[in-house]
Amino acid sequence: MMNNNYYCIIMAGGMGRRFWPYSRKNLPKQFLDFFGTGQTLLQQTFDRYKQIIPPTNIYITTHKDYKQLVCELLPELPEEQLIVEEERRNTAPSIAYASHIIQQVNPNATIVVAPSDHLILKFEEFKEAILKGLDFASKNDILVTLGIKPNRPDTGYGYIQIDEEKEGDFYKVKTFIEKPAREFAEIFIQSDEFYWNSGIFVWHVNTILKAFHEIMAEICPRVECDKPDFTSCPNISIDYSIMEKANNVYVQLCDFGWADLGTWESLYDASPKDTHQNVIIHSNTLLYNCKDNIISIPEGQLAVIQGLEGYLVAASDNALLICKKDDQDAMRKFINDVEMKFGEKYS
Repeated sequence: MMNNNYYCIIMAGGMGRRFWPYSRKNLPKQFLDFFGTGQTLLQQTFDRYKQIIPPTNIYITTHKDYKQLVCELLPELPEEQLIVEEERRNTAPSIAYASHIIQQVNPNATIVVAPSDHLILKFEEFKEAILKGLDFASKNDILVTLGIKPNRPDTGYGYIQIDEEKEGDFYKVKTFIEKPAREFAEIFIQSDEFYWNSGIFVWHVNTILKAFHEIMAEICPRVECDKPDFTSCPNISIDYSIMEKANNVYVQLCDFGWADLGTWESLYDASPKDTHQNVIIHSNTLLYNCKDNIISIPEGQLAVIQGLEGYLVAASDNALLICKKDDQDAMRKFINDVEMKFGEKYS
């Protein structure tokens, strides 16, 4: 039987810029079916959590532009469980407002906060970890982040360094390191002290709201009301605003086949590959003397490619991107340059 004091906030308001041109402002990555399963990332996330938490206790936060999309994809979700943001202000204000709403409904709530773009390969281990975190957070005045043992020096993830101090299987966080340079990432994966920050958080509703009042008191009056004023809130993530400043943050060490599908590189790492280490995302593609590439072409189109190594070839609607797949900085520049030169026509 599910615990009626357990709640979930699924964040689904991002624009997914790092997956351009497949992900666009009007249809970001959380609303796309990346693996040809017939389900979008948001639908997969919702289905995953409703096997752990009562569906009546699952809330979705999203931007006003995507309200209709969420309603179409999740018709079983009552409108009162959909939290619509009028302005984008990153994750801290939206989590504060969603937590306020849940506290009004149930002051005994313990909440898991989850992005809508994660891949989980081992569901039973995931379920066990989430329930363990919820149980621990329900009994302790702490903020929990789920940490994943790194298996490669990924520079696109944040890292958590754990302290020797622990409570059961939960280790106190020593420090957060956001997207390190490669030489540091290589050192981190050789150490037993560093874990990837999964971006999944667990806490009691009173604990997180107390943290907001102590650390970000200025936004509390703007979100602890019936009609939040997101416009006047700072544009800041929960990581920077709360988790890196609070002194009661613990990490739960987990292994459940996790991947954050935040970039083309992370999608490549999480996807099955052919004999030459190419990833083809449900596309009609013929490759000749190609290796270590990721190819995504619209359904009904054909790509014939020769002699590429380590490239991304992604086409969608009216845009085509061909670039080194591991160069995230260059991709950000390309997207910014497109918007500067052509406005929002291709974004």
